[in-house]
Amino acid sequence: MGNYILCALRGLAEAGADVVAFAPVSVRGKRRVEEALTGIDVEHRLLVLPAAHAWRTAWSRVQRPAAERWLGRFDVLHFSDWMYPPQRDGVRATTIHDLVPLRFPEWTHGRTVRMHGAKYRHAARSAHLFVCNSAYTARDVQELLHVEDERVHVAHPFPAPVFRSDGERAELGPPYALTVATLEPRKNLETLLDAYELLGGELALAVVGASGWGLQPRLDRPGVLRLGYVDDEELARLYRGASLFVYPSRFEGFGIPVLEAMASGVPVVASAHPSLDEACGDAAVRADPENVDAFAAAVGEALQRRDELIALGSAHAARFSARAMGEAFLAAYADAAARL
Repeated sequence: MGNYILCALRGLAEAGADVVAFAPVSVRGKRRVEEALTGIDVEHRLLVLPAAHAWRTAWSRVQRPAAERWLGRFDVLHFSDWMYPPQRDGVRATTIHDLVPLRFPEWTHGRTVRMHGAKYRHAARSAHLFVCNSAYTARDVQELLHVEDERVHVAHPFPAPVFRSDGERAELGPPYALTVATLEPRKNLETLLDAYELLGGELALAVVGASGWGLQPRLDRPGVLRLGYVDDEELARLYRGASLFVYPSRFEGFGIPVLEAMASGVPVVASAHPSLDEACGDAAVRADPENVDAFAAAVGEALQRRDELIALGSAHAARFSARAMGEAFLAAYADAAARL
C-alpha cells in the first residue's frame, strides 16, 4: 500500500499536479514520511502530535474539525488506508487497494478488519470517488460496497525507478529463486516451500519480507534463505541477481512485486488467481496457488523459457508509467468534480 501511494505521488507530480502531502504524525513518523518522500516533488505539511495514531483515529470517527483548518482551500482531498478525515468542500476521494478484509477476513488481522471496515462504510456513504489499483479491485468495490460505476476509476501502479535490469546484482552463493511477501497466510508461502522441495535443490530459495501475523511458514529448511525486510535498493539487487521470481499469493489487489521483478529483468512465476491478471499480463508462467505440483512444474517451465519471459516481462512492465498513473488520477478527479 505504501508503494502504491508513493507511485501515485510520483505520477501526480510528473503529470503537473500541485500536491500537498498532509498527515498528523509522531516525531518518528514525520522522519519516516519525509524519508519516503525524498525526491518526489510534493509539499510536505506534516502535523506533529502526541499520540498521533489515536488522534488520527479519533479525527476520522468524530469528523471534525475539517481538514481546511490546516490546509486552506483545496480541490481534492484524497485519503488512503485507515484515516478518513473530514472536509467542507472539494472532491472527496479515496483509494481501495483490495477488499481482502471483506472477502477473506480469515486472512487478515482482526484489527485490520475493524479499521478498514469502518473506512469502507464511511467511504461508501461519503466519497465522490474511489481510485482502485486494478480493474479487478474496481469490480470488487462496485459489487461488495455497492458503489455506482461512475464513482470508481482505475489507476494502475508502476515499478519504481530503482527497479531496472541494469545495475548491481546480489550474490547469495548458489543460484536462487526469489519471493517477496509479508509472512502471512494470504501470501501462501507454504505452497511455494513444498514446491521447492520437489525441485531437488536445483536452486536456493531467498525469502524477503517482514514477519506478519498468523501461523508463520517454516523457513528453517535446507536451501531456504530468510532475508527479512530489505529496502528498495537491496531488493532491486536481489531481483536482478535471481534466476527467477516466484509469487504464490492467493489474492492481491494488483501485485506490484510482479512488475518490479519484470522491470528488473527476471522471469516470473505467479499465482493463477485472476486478481493477478493485470500485473502478469501474458508475461508470466501461472500456476494454481493451492497446487504444489503445478507450482513446481511452473518453476521448471520458467527456467526453460527464461530468455523469452525476460523479454516479455520487460515489455509488459514498460506499459506502466508514472505519467500514465498521474494522468489517470487527474482524469478521475476531473470526472468527480464535474459531478459535484
